[in-house]
Amino acid sequence: MLNVALGFRVHSGWACMVAVAAPSHASVAIERRRLELIDRKAGTADQPYHAAKDMTLPDARAFLDQRARAARDFATASLRQNLSYLAANGCKPARACVLLGSGRPTDDLAATLRSHPMIHTAEGHFFRNALLQACESCRVPVITIKEKELFTSAAATLRVSPEELQRRIAALGKSIGPPWRQDEKLCTLAAWLALATGRGRARPA
Repeated sequence: MLNVALGFRVHSGWACMVAVAAPSHASVAIERRRLELIDRKAGTADQPYHAAKDMTLPDARAFLDQRARAARDFATASLRQNLSYLAANGCKPARACVLLGSGRPTDDLAATLRSHPMIHTAEGHFFRNALLQACESCRVPVITIKEKELFTSAAATLRVSPEELQRRIAALGKSIGPPWRQDEKLCTLAAWLALATGRGRARPA
């Protein structure tokens, strides 16, 4: 089995996933997949805080708790399915990195539901938390890092300049072909970082 690292970038109800292997000469992206975090048949499941904003506070809290459990369970099943796919192709995910947003949600639900920007922050946290719980359930060790700090931290950890990282990621995209959007680029770098930290180098702050 080939040990690989997974990089994740989360969106509303789904995440981009890139699996990266580390042969002796270079890190190589070997798989790109869309990881579903919710059941698309569940109506507003991809925007739970938007759906809750017009509810009474007790109803909103109960609704969000129920949706959080559903997202955790669905994300776990989806990740397990993708891990099985990788295993069938000779790959064993040894660790992962989940990219975080810049905002920090508040514990004040009433304040969150009154603010559209805070609703978006809370929903980002909601789905990233579901994915982190899925990694834990599937026993995939995971690190996290804010997306805006990724290049700086990766450059320091990998001992490569940010400009060289940009060049290598662009070249990798040309070699493996589309899709090679911002999602895939950032997930690849996140997975590289997970590989490096797993080899005993300093963890990112």
